[in-house]
Amino acid sequence: MNNSSQDNNCRINNQCNNNQDNNKDNQQNNNQDNNNQDRLTKQIKFIEEIDKEKLIGRQTYLSDASRKENDAEHAWHMAIMAVLLSEYSNEKIDVLKTITMLLIHDIVEIDAGDTYAYDEEGKKTQRQRELAAADRIFGLLPDDQAEYMRGLWDEFEERKTPEAKFARTLDNIQPAMLNNASGGRSWEEKGVHLSQILKRNKNTKDGSEALWDYAYNNFISPNVKKGKIKDD
Repeated sequence: MNNSSQDNNCRINNQCNNNQDNNKDNQQNNNQDNNNQDRLTKQIKFIEEIDKEKLIGRQTYLSDASRKENDAEHAWHMAIMAVLLSEYSNEKIDVLKTITMLLIHDIVEIDAGDTYAYDEEGKKTQRQRELAAADRIFGLLPDDQAEYMRGLWDEFEERKTPEAKFARTLDNIQPAMLNNASGGRSWEEKGVHLSQILKRNKNTKDGSEALWDYAYNNFISPNVKKGKIKDD
């Protein structure tokens, strides 16, 4: 074979190899685009789904007592509280992790509904309802984010880490603050006893002794004296 023929064969082979490489690259890019599109679609579906949290009513009135708050407002309020009050945590916390935990902690109520703090009958099935809801709702996300968000929700429920303990403190302090601001209206309407409040808050100090002391002295005790909370 002369040199010219060899050069032509080399050019043809190189061209074929380049075409094959380009085809592989294009296929990989297409696969990556499809994966990205699928991931984004799942994320958007989750974001759309959790908008329903705005429809879940709670028993706590807004500070002006004009209406009761919803779950989304409750979560937002506590996220701000975490930013401002993290210095009062008993232990050093990751603030962003705590905020994320608070923002998602009641998402399960989209399916499970809000269980009133002193609804003893409702509490019997609360855990079962919320676990099923967590499986469905967090399962809408891409696998890595589903695992992370579900892990945070489980961590909040278990209240073992500094972040979970502080988040649970805020979850108990916030409604007490609003109850006080609205003139003790919800406590009075529900006929709540001091013993019920103390039982519910037996672990509140674990996240922040300072915040629990403040809440008891400024939100709870004055309403006992006013008769809004039944003293037993």
